[in-house]
Amino acid sequence: MTDLRTPPVNDGDLFSERARQYALEKPLQRIHILEAGCGWGAGLDLGDRECLVTGVDLESPELRAHACERPDLDEWHLGDLRTVPMPPRAYDIVHATYLVERVPHAELVLDRFVAALKPGGLLLVHLRDRNTAFGFLDRHLPRWMHASGRRRKPRPARAARGAHARVPAESPAPSPAEGAADAAVPPPAGTAVALPDAPNAPDAAGRERLAPRREGRRAPAAEARDGRARRLQPPPAIYDRVASRQGMQWYCVMRGLMIAEEYTSRQAIDALGAGTGLTDLLCRLVSAASRGRLTADHSDVTLVIRKPENRFARVI
Repeated sequence: MTDLRTPPVNDGDLFSERARQYALEKPLQRIHILEAGCGWGAGLDLGDRECLVTGVDLESPELRAHACERPDLDEWHLGDLRTVPMPPRAYDIVHATYLVERVPHAELVLDRFVAALKPGGLLLVHLRDRNTAFGFLDRHLPRWMHASGRRRKPRPARAARGAHARVPAESPAPSPAEGAADAAVPPPAGTAVALPDAPNAPDAAGRERLAPRREGRRAPAAEARDGRARRLQPPPAIYDRVASRQGMQWYCVMRGLMIAEEYTSRQAIDALGAGTGLTDLLCRLVSAASRGRLTADHSDVTLVIRKPENRFARVI
């Protein structure tokens, strides 16, 4: 049975803890992680465990800028999530936070994630529930009526990392002015990036492509804690039918997936800052008008989903 209650810790720590537990089950294996929705939020913290992190997300200037800033990504690709390269059975963990509700054709995108997940792998999903009072307001009210009043301070631009990073030829070190100018130039839009099936897969020219080394990087969870004060709200949502607690339960039953843990929270409401009180009042009014059909008790759902080892197994 699934466990529906308030999570004992925040979702970032919960997902990182489940990822570390999974890694302990594979002591001799390098963990491959797919960061689905890498243009927003932070990644998983596996501690000292070696892992290869691949990011995918929709194409937009804001999401691209955040993906360029993330030091935990070995490679990343932005575009239509129905067509971006995702090798089958290549990833141990798929981490999707605030993605399912903001992509079109979410069910098809989830099918691609499940196909890319190894048998026994974990699908970690956090989404805003469309079948709540907050989801109703988020769909029908203009964005400016319930957007957070906080704004992110501009940061100095960084060079692109991962699959979009350009590998410079050996040459004398550039001056500080030249380095800053090069770092501000974004990678060309629409560049096709082929994600290898393995960390050392050969490229188009037959050369072996090594995963970038990430020595001395900070843990994503630590960076998230340092940046909580300037964290923005999640990107605007579309709310496909599957983007709800009931929709995800139905999807898992139809695909033979097991929901190991299920929690609810008010994270999206609490993230509004000064607008939390007004939004909470509106949610309760909507819940009362709908006679409880749209609940005001939560806005977000957290799911820890496991793909069965046996593809022919059915969850009873």
